[in-house]
Amino acid sequence: MVSKSGIDMIGYAAACMTTVSFLPQLIRVVKLRSARDISLGMFLIFTAGTVFWLIYGLLVHSLPVSIANGLTLVLSASILFCKLRFDSHATEELEKIV
Repeated sequence: MVSKSGIDMIGYAAACMTTVSFLPQLIRVVKLRSARDISLGMFLIFTAGTVFWLIYGLLVHSLPVSIANGLTLVLSASILFCKLRFDSHATEELEKIV
C-alpha cells in the first residue's frame, strides 16, 4: 500500500513533467516570433480544459493538480497569446469562431 505522501509525490512528479513540457514550445514561439505551426483550435480547447482541471483541483483540494494546472494554464495561455499575436491567420480564424 502506498502512503498518502507517496501518492502525492507521484502527483507532483507527473505535474512537474507535464507542466515543464510546455516550456520548450513557448521558448521556441517567442524566439522565432512565430506560432504558425501551432493549432489554434487545439490550444483553445486545451487551455479551456486546463481551466476546468484547475477548478477541479481546487474543489477536491488536490495541491498537485491545482499547482500543475495553474502553471500549465499560464504557459498554454502564453502560447495561445503568442499564436494570436504573431499569426494573423489565427486572429481571422478566431473572429470566425466568435
